[in-house]
Amino acid sequence: MSTLRTTLIQTDLYWQDIDANLAMLEEKIWQIDEKTDLIILPEMFNTGFTMNAEKHAEPMNFKSLKWMKQMAGQTDAAICGSYIVKEAAHFYNRLFFVEPNSNFNFYDKRHLFRMGEEDRTYSPGNQRLIINFRGFKIRPLVCYDLRFPVWTKNTYNKSSEELEYDLLIFVANWPAPRSHVWDGLLKARSMENQCFSIGVNRTGSDGEGINYNGHSVVYDFKGQALNQVSDQQDIQTVELNLEDLQSFRKKFPAYLDWDEFELK
Repeated sequence: MSTLRTTLIQTDLYWQDIDANLAMLEEKIWQIDEKTDLIILPEMFNTGFTMNAEKHAEPMNFKSLKWMKQMAGQTDAAICGSYIVKEAAHFYNRLFFVEPNSNFNFYDKRHLFRMGEEDRTYSPGNQRLIINFRGFKIRPLVCYDLRFPVWTKNTYNKSSEELEYDLLIFVANWPAPRSHVWDGLLKARSMENQCFSIGVNRTGSDGEGINYNGHSVVYDFKGQALNQVSDQQDIQTVELNLEDLQSFRKKFPAYLDWDEFELK
């Protein structure tokens, strides 16, 4: 496919109430009145950004993942978002990318927000994830990862003459006082990596009194916004065109001059 229709669900969340959030999000998913390929939810979409992991974590393939599989199958669209998972004695802020056939991949948030003491509760991930879905190569990440350009960096494979990914996704609970950072870094990530970038953030206030103002956005490879940015609850569908991206890369192959490096 040369196009990918992406739907951003920007919403308030019920504080630490998994059942209420799944019911609310299911209603919003059924409000999508046009064909879509990918539905993106905020970070910790079933609880809000909580450090109460012991109480709200789920094992793998439990309620929230089964719900994502059900939604993906019924809508014929992939579902992407993160929630708290427990494995052995570790808690992870784990992003799932679930396809309509119930196949799924996951990514554990690498950069944990120490200012919110996330690093004291959760274990960091250390694996990159690239998903091939309906013709697009997609790299999903979580919130604070946005601040780290080395971790998010696209790469060019000389043997295949292809870039590693076409689309960056960031799911987030990004507070309103730092929204200008969110806006600026999302735009920068799209331009420096010659890709589309999508950020999906929540709205409302959480149980800690932290306010969120959305600003969910889709940027193209030139850093141009493809949707109307809102600070209210909103559902928007934006179509990404792979041929436009490839044409731009061919005309402006800055990636051929990128510095090569390895993470240690």
